[in-house]
Amino acid sequence: MSGAASPLSDSPALAAADVARGIGRLFARNDIWCLAEVPLKNGRRADLMGVDPKGLIVIVEIKVARADLLGDTKWPDYLDFCDRFYWGLPPGLDRSALESEAYRPATCGVIVADGYDAEILRPAALDPLAAARRKTQIEHLARVAMRRHTALLDPLCAAPDALT
Repeated sequence: MSGAASPLSDSPALAAADVARGIGRLFARNDIWCLAEVPLKNGRRADLMGVDPKGLIVIVEIKVARADLLGDTKWPDYLDFCDRFYWGLPPGLDRSALESEAYRPATCGVIVADGYDAEILRPAALDPLAAARRKTQIEHLARVAMRRHTALLDPLCAAPDALT
Protein backbone atom coordinates (compact mmCIF):
# COMPACT_ATOMS: atom_id res chain seq x y z
CA MET A 1 0.00 0.00 0.00
CA SER A 2 1.25 3.47 -0.81
CA GLY A 3 2.12 5.51 2.25
CA ALA A 4 1.28 8.75 0.45
CA ALA A 5 -2.09 10.31 1.01
CA SER A 6 -4.22 11.20 -1.96
CA PRO A 7 -3.82 14.85 -2.98
CA LEU A 8 -7.58 15.22 -2.50
CA SER A 9 -7.76 13.68 0.96
CA ASP A 10 -8.54 17.00 2.70
CA SER A 11 -12.19 16.48 1.78
CA PRO A 12 -13.93 13.74 3.82
CA ALA A 13 -16.11 12.79 0.83
CA LEU A 14 -13.06 12.36 -1.38
CA ALA A 15 -11.15 10.59 1.38
CA ALA A 16 -14.02 8.09 1.72
CA ALA A 17 -13.93 7.53 -2.04
CA ASP A 18 -10.16 7.00 -1.82
CA VAL A 19 -10.57 4.42 0.93
CA ALA A 20 -13.32 2.67 -1.04
CA ARG A 21 -11.15 2.55 -4.17
CA GLY A 22 -8.19 1.07 -2.27
CA ILE A 23 -10.39 -1.57 -0.65
CA GLY A 24 -11.99 -2.34 -4.00
CA ARG A 25 -8.55 -3.01 -5.46
CA LEU A 26 -7.57 -5.26 -2.55
CA PHE A 27 -10.84 -7.16 -2.84
CA ALA A 28 -10.52 -7.53 -6.62
CA ARG A 29 -7.08 -9.13 -6.22
CA ASN A 30 -8.72 -11.60 -3.84
CA ASP A 31 -11.70 -12.29 -6.13
CA ILE A 32 -14.12 -10.39 -3.90
CA TRP A 33 -16.38 -8.19 -6.02
CA CYS A 34 -18.20 -5.34 -4.38
CA LEU A 35 -20.55 -2.42 -4.91
CA ALA A 36 -20.60 0.89 -3.11
CA GLU A 37 -23.60 2.37 -1.32
CA VAL A 38 -25.85 -0.69 -1.23
CA PRO A 39 -29.22 -0.15 0.46
CA LEU A 40 -30.25 -2.75 3.02
CA LYS A 41 -33.75 -3.85 4.02
CA ASN A 42 -33.40 -2.18 7.42
CA GLY A 43 -32.97 1.27 5.87
CA ARG A 44 -29.18 1.38 6.28
CA ARG A 45 -26.79 1.72 3.37
CA ALA A 46 -23.59 -0.36 3.28
CA ASP A 47 -20.56 1.66 2.16
CA LEU A 48 -19.19 -1.44 0.40
CA MET A 49 -20.90 -4.78 0.04
CA GLY A 50 -19.45 -7.72 -1.83
CA VAL A 51 -19.34 -11.44 -2.40
CA ASP A 52 -16.22 -13.55 -1.99
CA PRO A 53 -15.32 -16.66 -4.05
CA LYS A 54 -17.20 -18.92 -1.60
CA GLY A 55 -20.41 -16.88 -1.88
CA LEU A 56 -19.98 -15.22 1.51
CA ILE A 57 -21.12 -11.63 1.94
CA VAL A 58 -18.70 -8.95 3.11
CA ILE A 59 -19.68 -5.47 4.30
CA VAL A 60 -17.22 -2.63 4.89
CA GLU A 61 -18.16 0.47 6.88
CA ILE A 62 -15.83 3.32 5.91
CA LYS A 63 -14.90 5.99 8.43
CA VAL A 64 -12.55 8.85 7.57
CA ALA A 65 -12.98 11.00 10.69
CA ARG A 66 -12.52 10.00 14.32
CA ALA A 67 -15.69 11.82 15.39
CA ASP A 68 -17.71 9.88 12.82
CA LEU A 69 -16.20 6.60 14.00
CA LEU A 70 -16.85 7.32 17.67
CA GLY A 71 -20.33 8.74 17.05
CA ASP A 72 -21.66 5.88 14.93
CA THR A 73 -24.00 3.80 17.06
CA LYS A 74 -25.88 2.25 14.13
CA TRP A 75 -23.08 0.10 12.72
CA PRO A 76 -24.23 -3.13 14.45
CA ASP A 77 -27.30 -2.96 12.18
CA TYR A 78 -25.06 -4.17 9.31
CA LEU A 79 -24.10 -7.41 11.03
CA ASP A 80 -27.40 -9.12 10.17
CA PHE A 81 -26.65 -8.70 6.45
CA CYS A 82 -23.13 -10.12 6.11
CA ASP A 83 -20.92 -13.07 6.93
CA ARG A 84 -17.91 -10.81 7.57
CA PHE A 85 -17.79 -7.16 8.65
CA TYR A 86 -14.85 -4.78 8.29
CA TRP A 87 -14.06 -1.25 9.26
CA GLY A 88 -12.36 0.62 6.41
CA LEU A 89 -10.13 3.51 7.49
CA PRO A 90 -7.52 5.83 5.98
CA PRO A 91 -3.93 5.28 7.18
CA GLY A 92 -3.74 8.32 9.46
CA LEU A 93 -6.95 7.75 11.41
CA ASP A 94 -6.53 6.74 15.07
CA ARG A 95 -8.03 3.26 15.23
CA SER A 96 -7.42 2.55 18.93
CA ALA A 97 -11.16 2.76 19.66
CA LEU A 98 -11.69 -0.33 17.48
CA GLU A 99 -9.89 -2.40 20.13
CA SER A 100 -12.59 -1.70 22.74
CA GLU A 101 -15.38 -4.23 23.31
CA ALA A 102 -17.95 -1.71 22.01
CA TYR A 103 -16.52 -2.28 18.52
CA ARG A 104 -16.43 -6.10 18.85
CA PRO A 105 -12.79 -6.68 17.86
CA ALA A 106 -13.26 -10.46 17.99
CA THR A 107 -15.86 -10.12 15.22
CA CYS A 108 -15.02 -7.03 13.16
CA GLY A 109 -12.02 -6.79 10.89
CA VAL A 110 -9.98 -3.67 10.11
CA ILE A 111 -8.75 -2.58 6.69
CA VAL A 112 -6.54 0.46 6.16
CA ALA A 113 -6.67 1.94 2.67
CA ASP A 114 -5.73 4.93 0.59
CA GLY A 115 -6.68 5.66 -3.00
CA TYR A 116 -4.21 3.15 -4.37
CA ASP A 117 -4.33 0.04 -2.25
CA ALA A 118 -5.38 -1.47 1.07
CA GLU A 119 -4.18 -3.85 3.73
CA ILE A 120 -6.15 -6.03 6.13
CA LEU A 121 -4.79 -5.31 9.60
CA ARG A 122 -7.24 -7.57 11.38
CA PRO A 123 -9.24 -10.25 9.56
CA ALA A 124 -12.97 -10.31 10.18
CA ALA A 125 -14.34 -13.35 11.94
CA LEU A 126 -16.78 -15.51 10.03
CA ASP A 127 -20.30 -15.23 11.43
CA PRO A 128 -22.32 -17.19 8.87
CA LEU A 129 -25.71 -15.94 7.76
CA ALA A 130 -28.57 -18.37 7.50
CA ALA A 131 -28.63 -19.83 3.99
CA ALA A 132 -31.98 -18.21 3.17
CA ARG A 133 -30.77 -14.77 4.31
CA ARG A 134 -27.56 -15.12 2.28
CA LYS A 135 -29.52 -16.12 -0.83
CA THR A 136 -31.81 -13.12 -0.45
CA GLN A 137 -28.85 -10.78 0.05
CA ILE A 138 -26.95 -12.10 -2.96
CA GLU A 139 -30.04 -11.77 -5.15
CA HIS A 140 -30.53 -8.20 -3.90
CA LEU A 141 -26.87 -7.36 -4.55
CA ALA A 142 -27.08 -8.85 -8.06
CA ARG A 143 -30.20 -6.85 -8.91
CA VAL A 144 -28.61 -3.61 -7.67
CA ALA A 145 -25.52 -4.35 -9.77
CA MET A 146 -27.57 -5.14 -12.87
CA ARG A 147 -29.67 -1.97 -12.49
CA ARG A 148 -26.53 0.13 -12.15
CA HIS A 149 -24.89 -1.59 -15.11
CA THR A 150 -27.96 -1.09 -17.29
CA ALA A 151 -28.13 2.58 -16.35
CA LEU A 152 -24.47 3.01 -17.31
CA LEU A 153 -25.11 1.45 -20.72
CA ASP A 154 -28.39 3.29 -21.28
CA PRO A 155 -29.06 6.19 -18.90
CA LEU A 156 -32.59 6.58 -20.25
CA CYS A 157 -33.47 2.97 -19.42
CA ALA A 158 -33.72 3.35 -15.66
CA ALA A 159 -35.15 6.12 -13.53
CA PRO A 160 -32.40 7.84 -11.46
CA ASP A 161 -34.03 6.88 -8.16
CA ALA A 162 -34.13 3.23 -9.24
CA LEU A 163 -30.33 3.09 -9.22
CA THR A 164 -30.02 2.33 -5.52
